[in-house]
Amino acid sequence: MRNLNSPSLTLSRDTLQDALTLASWSPSVIADAQLCLVELISNAWRHGDTPSPGVVILFRGNTLRVGVSDRSSALPEPRSLDPLSESGRGLHLVAGLTHRWGVSPQKLGKIVWFELDGDA
Repeated sequence: MRNLNSPSLTLSRDTLQDALTLASWSPSVIADAQLCLVELISNAWRHGDTPSPGVVILFRGNTLRVGVSDRSSALPEPRSLDPLSESGRGLHLVAGLTHRWGVSPQKLGKIVWFELDGDA
């Protein structure tokens, strides 16, 4: 897995924060969105065989949609929660912090996305 302090991850996190701050979203929702973004990028590195995943940040009305693309066609599935496991909670975290999440298969790979409805 890549370093969670990599320049591309920092840029993605900062870009998301700037966009949500400009849209007057609350700091707690911004933090949740950033955490979910980090999780999806980490999954693209770890499971998606993608050293530089693509990140798309979209606003549709009052809804934020963040997508992370990778090269793997394998669809993510939340694992059974094991209290002793050191991994496997990421998609549960994304599901718990967002309003919706899903996967859009692409010609090459997929986009894993989440949505948050605005609180502004």
